[in-house]
Amino acid sequence: MDRTDQPVAGRADMKRRTFIAGAAAACSVPLASSAVPFVPPIPDTSGPGLDARARRSGRHFGCAIKSSQLAKDAPFTAAVLREAGVIVPEYELKRHVTQAKPGKYDFSGADKLVDFAQEHGLAMRGHTLVWYAANPPWLEATVPQADPRGREDLLGGYIRTAMGRYAGRISEWDVVNEPVEPNQGRPDGMRVKNIWEQAFGDRYVDLAFNLAREADPKAKLFLTDFGLEHASRRCAARRDAILRLLEGALSRGVPIDALGVQGHLKPFREPFDERTFASFLDEVRGMGLGIAITEFDIADRGGPADVTQRDAQVAAVGRAFLDVALDNPVMESVLSWGLSDRYSWLSTYPEYRWPDGQKSRGLPLDADLNRKRLWAEMAAAFDAAPMRKAEVKGQGVPA
Repeated sequence: MDRTDQPVAGRADMKRRTFIAGAAAACSVPLASSAVPFVPPIPDTSGPGLDARARRSGRHFGCAIKSSQLAKDAPFTAAVLREAGVIVPEYELKRHVTQAKPGKYDFSGADKLVDFAQEHGLAMRGHTLVWYAANPPWLEATVPQADPRGREDLLGGYIRTAMGRYAGRISEWDVVNEPVEPNQGRPDGMRVKNIWEQAFGDRYVDLAFNLAREADPKAKLFLTDFGLEHASRRCAARRDAILRLLEGALSRGVPIDALGVQGHLKPFREPFDERTFASFLDEVRGMGLGIAITEFDIADRGGPADVTQRDAQVAAVGRAFLDVALDNPVMESVLSWGLSDRYSWLSTYPEYRWPDGQKSRGLPLDADLNRKRLWAEMAAAFDAAPMRKAEVKGQGVPA
């Protein structure tokens, strides 16, 4: 099927977005250090937290956290409770942590987060079941050598164990994470350097989702990927690969409920264009899928040296991105990958960290847990969001 010839639900639904010349220029091209000569006053950062504001339109805000942060940082924990209605483990449900040795499981970190969520009335997402990365070395060595039955046991055993343990307590899961990578050379854009692709071919996606549905029939099942947000040629190829993958899987009856758009923005390296992103989300919506932003943050390396100007540009792009996302009526929730700059992976990852050692400023709260300009623009985006439509598929995070 040629998607370009198909009518797409909501493609012209641009009612809430206003393409002001200045904002459009800031979001449709990579930002330069001199792009914002005038910095407007800092918006209001008082009032209810982000989740409370998201709930007004039937959505949720949440963040990735670590169990160790809750144990050692009471002010940060208080900020999480103030701002978030959903939490997701930053690493505690990745397989190199939970199954470091064959046949032995350690869910202690995830258990702490689940207990914390239940104690405080938060929802919790599961991240992630099947991924090309973060696998224990023993698994990387064993999968290629196993016979077909053994390979299925290695894939399915973990899905059944993890989902069975948290059935009724984790309401949605990232089942397959980051399955596409067009620059690895396959015409369909599927990731080649992937132990599961090498073991099963493309059917690993079908197998994983069917096993997940069996393991917890009530959980909402997500396929997630990054690089779907920008207007670059690289991201266009990734969007095309994801749409192709979803179309094929859904035609085979694979029980995918929703697409998770990670939302790692890089405004000083790749352009963001509102119309391009809106069109992509509309295509996903047209397939009958839910959508969520699952790992939102903004890399600020390369921005102005002046922090005030840089914060203004970061916030402007964040607002443009969220306005488009929330304008889509099936957008379910927004989760940031971290809540405070105090603990951002962007400050340590070589590609995004600042050479002078300063902390990245790509999350809603600064390193001192103060609400920033980005927080204010996120709050404003939630305040202005239209009501979300009823669930299309799956259960998802409870209202």
